[in-house]
Amino acid sequence: MTNNPAGPTGPGRLATPTAHLSTTPPEPARAAARTFAMRFTSTPRGARLARHLAAVRLDAWGVPYGTDDHDAVVLIVAELTANAVLHGNVPGRDFHLRLALLPAGPRPTTLRVEVTDTRGERVPPRPGDPRPEVPAVDETGRGLLLVAALATHWDWHPRPDGPGKTVWAEYEIAAPAEVRRIAEHAEEVWLNRLADEADSEGLQGSVSLDEMAAKLREGRS
Repeated sequence: MTNNPAGPTGPGRLATPTAHLSTTPPEPARAAARTFAMRFTSTPRGARLARHLAAVRLDAWGVPYGTDDHDAVVLIVAELTANAVLHGNVPGRDFHLRLALLPAGPRPTTLRVEVTDTRGERVPPRPGDPRPEVPAVDETGRGLLLVAALATHWDWHPRPDGPGKTVWAEYEIAAPAEVRRIAEHAEEVWLNRLADEADSEGLQGSVSLDEMAAKLREGRS
């Protein structure tokens, strides 16, 4: 289980706000309800700080310390940031961590983890590619095996705004209270927008907001 730490320490720098780095986001229409982005020094200390701050942010988003979902996402962050430090390190260059909480819809809530480094010539295998067998006594080379076992999806793509790559993973959780509140607000906005569009087209009364909300709830069950 992940312990609740006393407070953040170590080297970290707030990242300049950047656009979503993925060139092929799985669901472009599902805008992130919450995001966290930060650059860290490409050192073991930077990786530890990234893991620590990810744990704090997940707890603030309603994925509390001590739960399986919290521990799994923090482990994904730990493995991807450790790989960025070990295999993506370029002297003087930071790595970038981005967390995105995609709002709940007909499917479970999705947490997306992206770790970007600036070393483009060393890339991981694609999901499903054959991998050399890792000796039982070798503790390296197992990070992506853990990520693949925990994540719903994972992959990587070249960094679009410079040299390097982004490795990402998505993890689905049952929506906690805070996530449900975010999702319900997003649903209300979406339903009201549909009603406005229907009214502008002269279709008012064809489907009520309650009926549309009921259909959404059916999709979640």
